[in-house]
Amino acid sequence: MLKTDLKNAIFSTVEETVKSSNSLGIAFSGGIDSTLLAGVCNNLALHPKLLTVGFSNSHDLFYSKQISSRIKMTHLILEITSDDFTTACHRIQQKIQCKNTSHIENCIAFYFVGKLASSYGIKTILTANGFDELFCGYDSFRSIYHQGDLSINNAITERLVNERELVEEINQVTADLGVFIRQPFLSKKFISMAMGIPVTYKIVGPDDLLRKHILRKLALSMCLPEESIIARKKAIQYGSLIHKNYKQLN
Repeated sequence: MLKTDLKNAIFSTVEETVKSSNSLGIAFSGGIDSTLLAGVCNNLALHPKLLTVGFSNSHDLFYSKQISSRIKMTHLILEITSDDFTTACHRIQQKIQCKNTSHIENCIAFYFVGKLASSYGIKTILTANGFDELFCGYDSFRSIYHQGDLSINNAITERLVNERELVEEINQVTADLGVFIRQPFLSKKFISMAMGIPVTYKIVGPDDLLRKHILRKLALSMCLPEESIIARKKAIQYGSLIHKNYKQLN
């Protein structure tokens, strides 16, 4: 019953976020979050294009090609070059005036996602931001598991505050490209529903390396690729090799 309620809430928030199916893209890595979002959009007949960015030898480019072929959706790729990366880093550091390295790296990643989208006339990009926060996707949740559900839910709330700040910065960067990022799973209504799901459906112990269990079960029920459902996926700045290359610049 709880899985059905979550499925209905996910479908509902995506429908409410997407007012039109024209020129729609999904920031796609092939992980559980973006693959679940892609599956939902497929079921809603929104016909989005999957958008992946990364350096030529990055995990995200390789893995996303595999998963996109399995779910049979149009997949667009942008390979980041060193020169373009250096230019983008300088531009974004001036644009957002942020000292948080993780935020800067995410903004760089979404700058390239926005650039890819813009080159194909895509104006709206959906992301799965919020799933990691709401369903204990981050590894740090394991270290506080012994503190109990209250501490975990407090950590979720803190993560959501940080994510909203990041989202504002990302939109500053992509707006210059005429592209707008939308996060259906950060709506107040969806957050309220997800916060009501017991922690045990999200993480089951300090040694839980997968987490987000109710999302994985939902994805399995939707017949999404098993390798995506059970994989431990790195965040976009790591899977794209943006973090590695940013460190070398600084």
